[in-house]
Amino acid sequence: MTQFTEVHAAIRQRYGAIAEQRSSCCGPTDCCGETSGATSLYNTTLLEELPADVTDLSLGCGDPVTIAGLSAGERVLDLGSGGGIDCFLAARQVGPTGHVIGVDMTPAMLSKANANKARLGVENVEFREGQIEALPVEDESVDVVMSNCVINLAPDKLAVFREAFRVLRPGGRIAISDIVTEGEFSDELRADLSRWAECVTGAIDVNTYVALMRQAGFTEITVTDKRSAEEIVPIQPGMPRVYSARITAVKSK
Repeated sequence: MTQFTEVHAAIRQRYGAIAEQRSSCCGPTDCCGETSGATSLYNTTLLEELPADVTDLSLGCGDPVTIAGLSAGERVLDLGSGGGIDCFLAARQVGPTGHVIGVDMTPAMLSKANANKARLGVENVEFREGQIEALPVEDESVDVVMSNCVINLAPDKLAVFREAFRVLRPGGRIAISDIVTEGEFSDELRADLSRWAECVTGAIDVNTYVALMRQAGFTEITVTDKRSAEEIVPIQPGMPRVYSARITAVKSK
């Protein structure tokens, strides 16, 4: 199992507090500079019949479920599943013959997700405690890996991509919404754990991000639908530009 670092501790503390207080990941806005909540990220028809306890805990920067193009019967893994919104949306699309696994390292989030699962009566979703750098998931056991504004938080992103590659079946795919940059943060800013946990200074240059995915074994990597970097307010002058992106790739057969 990967080492539990100071970064992990800061993230777990922050997101544990969010689970208990139902606040957003970055204060009054979400990780993408928009009003927090699911309605700014998802087609509203996808959110029908989901209670506020689920939609208010949407802490992502996009809609990886739609990007993934899920089909009935598929097995799906959500990295950093939080309150479970993407898992519940995926569960509808894969249907009763499919299965969804959510992995999160924050006990308070897992408790909230399981409470939401019971409230919704969803039977084809399960939540597991673990780090995304060392997934508690069997080799080649899922068809799709999703992630929503989580990989930027990981201190070892190559480990995350290697784990995602390991658990995917040959021909499987990964669908990511994440925060990336044009340029890199300074070492001093990287050391600011509070801003790292806010989905900011843990983000890396998009070219480095893609290179790490390729190093892990992924092919057909695409980065699309970038949100204008100017829409993201920099922490301070001289920072690299920060934006959200849709990123997809496959594990070749």
